[in-house]
Amino acid sequence: MISCDLILFFYNAASISRWNDYPRFVDLNELDKQSHKFAIAFFLATYEDDIDHQKLIETGIFEFLRRVIVTDIRPDVFREVLAEKQNEINEWMLNKIAIYLKDQEFLRKMTRYFSDENFYKKERKLLAAAHYLATRWEFNIVYQSSMFLSDINNVKKSIEEEIANFSDFKGVVEIGLNGKLAKIIDLCGRLRFQIRWSQTPRLPKTSVLGHQLIVALFSYFYSIKINACKTRLANNFYCALFHDLPEVMTRDIISPVKYGVGGLDHLLASYEIKLINDEILPLVPDKTKSWFSYILGLLNNGKNEFANRVFEEYFVRVVDDPQKYNEDRFNTIDGAALKACDHLGAFTEASLSISYGIRSKELENGLSLLNQYKEIGAIGGVNFADLMRDFQNMLRNEKVW
Repeated sequence: MISCDLILFFYNAASISRWNDYPRFVDLNELDKQSHKFAIAFFLATYEDDIDHQKLIETGIFEFLRRVIVTDIRPDVFREVLAEKQNEINEWMLNKIAIYLKDQEFLRKMTRYFSDENFYKKERKLLAAAHYLATRWEFNIVYQSSMFLSDINNVKKSIEEEIANFSDFKGVVEIGLNGKLAKIIDLCGRLRFQIRWSQTPRLPKTSVLGHQLIVALFSYFYSIKINACKTRLANNFYCALFHDLPEVMTRDIISPVKYGVGGLDHLLASYEIKLINDEILPLVPDKTKSWFSYILGLLNNGKNEFANRVFEEYFVRVVDDPQKYNEDRFNTIDGAALKACDHLGAFTEASLSISYGIRSKELENGLSLLNQYKEIGAIGGVNFADLMRDFQNMLRNEKVW
């Protein structure tokens, strides 16, 4: 499905600091920025009629991978360098990323993307708009502690000028007017302030926002592995990308508490449904509400973001085998596989921290997910237990365990 080296590569983004040449009262990292950008791109795309969501997702992944490799160059400097050395930098970057990729078709698309500016053209432009909107959201944090710096208003002006270049997108105008879309983007962004495993020391620290992107990336490569249709792939990615969004209201409640207190998980699910209906869905564009509620896991009589389900004629149906519904018209979501991707995220977070020498009882308990998936077996033909064990062995072989 995905190489262990690539999983480790994803987590590098959590250690890449942003705005580290400006004073700031909260750490900002590349993983969170990229996750927020994907969320913004999703909402911008809902205002457009001709965006291909699989192309948009792949565009975002291509740009994410490049950014993690070219991490040491400041963004404004990077743009200047690209103007002179774009072909050379892209070739160097592709040679490095090829080491991590198992899927040759993905590498072929990525190679074409960085050599043909017309490939995924509109999706590329929409993602650029999301990039600058996510940058401005971050900058508003930096600005509060940097107003005394002589160049800070020049930076502010530069960002606003960049965003103005995308005023042909309806969603950009809506955000500029501080409408409902701006508020849902704020909600998504606030998940970067909620740290995963908040009751234990851990390295690298990841936020709920960053974790969502990690799970979404896992879901993409899972979908590719099972040859999911375009709609199924997009649904899986977005379900993973937003699966913890209600936690912006409830905060991250660790599993031992959620499932250790009898009935608490059901009570929380009921409360999440109320919060989604009262606080989240009213901010979503009308034509997208039914799709977004489906992505968040609202069923006909409850909520379960990890249910295998299809969506036909405004009716959600839970199914046993999603592979039987691998056609766009079914709007299939592989809930069980996404839960496994979520658990793979938790397992890799715990394993990485322990490999760095930061361990606790909670993190060691997270490793028990390996035994759980040994019993579950393959999901959609993908054995998550093998993937967990291979990741653990890779860390041991690199002598960082």
